[in-house]
Amino acid sequence: MLERLTRPVLIVVDMQNDFVRAGAPLEVPAARGTVPAIAGLIEAFRAAAHVVVFTRYVADPAYRHLAERLEWLARLEPPVCACVPGTMRGFADRNEPLEGVAIIDELHPSPDDVVIDKSYYSAFHGTGLDDLLKARGVDCVVIAGTVTEMCVEDTARHAVHFGYPTVLVGDGVSSNDTEIHRNTLTAFERNYGWVIDTQPLIDSFFPASAHDTS
Repeated sequence: MLERLTRPVLIVVDMQNDFVRAGAPLEVPAARGTVPAIAGLIEAFRAAAHVVVFTRYVADPAYRHLAERLEWLARLEPPVCACVPGTMRGFADRNEPLEGVAIIDELHPSPDDVVIDKSYYSAFHGTGLDDLLKARGVDCVVIAGTVTEMCVEDTARHAVHFGYPTVLVGDGVSSNDTEIHRNTLTAFERNYGWVIDTQPLIDSFFPASAHDTS
């Protein structure tokens, strides 16, 4: 089926300093290992003039009622202020302070890319993303980023509910829990869509492409 789809969108979920950088307050170390694969996908999508969307998780009171259950929510509050716009901090793998909420510089959005801020797990919730994709004629959603069982999975399932054939990039998503990561991908592939690694995905959508992420 995928070979019949001609207008895919790449959604890169929450590859932000406060998740990806070494020593980040919401650090997902495995996310750093996905950067080359995601960068290769971004390059291929841009070269084919397809839409690339970056999402940023922005701290918001929306989930504060879960603060007693989800300990990471406390890191959104002072003094840490994770994913709070304007908050600068140092990271172990960078010499200069960076804005925590910003997309990592290795995947920096271009002027033609779309950046969407969200306060919930799903990139479709309250953001107008579906309207944007329909206006661009998108017929398939490809998702990479972090965290697999949270914002990635929620965005992917919503994409399916909005009627888009949806692919999770197997080597382009990450989690702090290997077993949950693996189970999430298995469940998604069984019940919702596809899980495909970067190079087979590029070969499927861009068979004449010279791009190679290996």
